[in-house]
Amino acid sequence: MGNNPQAKVMQVQVNKKKSLMLSSALLVLTVFFLAACNKKEDSSQPPAQMPALPVSFITMAATSVPISTEAVAQTEGAKEVEVRPRVGGILLKKRFEEGAPIKAGQAMFLIDPVPFQNALESAKAQLAQQKARLEQTQREAQRLQGLLATQSISQREADNAASDYALARAGLAQMEANVREAELNLSYTTVTAPLSGIAGRFVFSEGALVSANTSLLTTISEISPIWVRFSLSDSELAQLGGRLSEKNVQKITLILPDGSEYQQPGKLNFAASQIDPSLGTQQLRATFDNANQQLLPGQFVRIRVTTGVQDGVFLVPQTAVLTGDKGKFVYVVEKSEGDKSIAGIRPIQVGSWQGTDWVVLSGLNAGDQVLVDNLIKIRPNAPIAPHPFGSAPALPDAK
Repeated sequence: MGNNPQAKVMQVQVNKKKSLMLSSALLVLTVFFLAACNKKEDSSQPPAQMPALPVSFITMAATSVPISTEAVAQTEGAKEVEVRPRVGGILLKKRFEEGAPIKAGQAMFLIDPVPFQNALESAKAQLAQQKARLEQTQREAQRLQGLLATQSISQREADNAASDYALARAGLAQMEANVREAELNLSYTTVTAPLSGIAGRFVFSEGALVSANTSLLTTISEISPIWVRFSLSDSELAQLGGRLSEKNVQKITLILPDGSEYQQPGKLNFAASQIDPSLGTQQLRATFDNANQQLLPGQFVRIRVTTGVQDGVFLVPQTAVLTGDKGKFVYVVEKSEGDKSIAGIRPIQVGSWQGTDWVVLSGLNAGDQVLVDNLIKIRPNAPIAPHPFGSAPALPDAK
């Protein structure tokens, strides 16, 4: 096959295939070698560190806050009176505006006075008759007394005349009382306001028949001063120092529905002597001046009761106070071994709210730097770049 041209061609093709396979193997080995070298070089470099998170902090300073608590309350009239007629009859006229201010003694209703005018005239006529009878018996008693002196009549006749005169005087007193009663009933046909306040809804319509002392015509609420009822639980009372009384309450503030404070301070005028066993609360009541009638009975408001001042506490924004498995905590600025700033956890004990801040009773010290933003991204012992709250974060060092 040495002189066969076809065999020579096939031998050349086989040699080319072997050379191609050898080149491919050398290429694969070169790639693996380079990759191993790169991997070795990468493993010799230190891992990249997490960049410090910019955060704001506020520096803690001890302060004093009032010992206080808030509760939902409801206003009510200091005096609430039901207006009822003292005499019965047809209700002719209403003389006031529903829901409008009304003064004591102001006419509110008119009941048909004609029957009572007739009763008064009848009583006066009976009084006149009795006066005439009294004069007659008086003259008769005097005449018989003179005849008795001359022994023209018996003692019995004189005594009977004196008795008739005494009975006539007693009858006169009765008739005078009847007249006064008729005059009083006639005056009751005009129903007047027993006190100043705000008139309620008119229950009956004009022309209705009302009964004496039973039919409710309307109500009047005295709103200056106005009362505010509220209650505090056992825990709230303990926070304030125990059961409340007029002696240990320093200030009572009313908070209106829009969040603003009522200008006039209040005064505690009732404190229950025991805790309500069904609710576990102490029933309380405060009074407020309401000359401008800004408050109306039935409003829902809030009451803030202050019993003293607590010293040595810290105010922390509500957003900076977090809750974990072991209670509430805050993040503070701490230093690592390399004098780098890291985030540390500080458990705290809180009291009540003071505006938008938590009152921290324990767990913090003066000078502590409490983190107030980026709290979701912070992790314990993570590097941070702290700066005072309200200022721009520091720029990283140029390299």
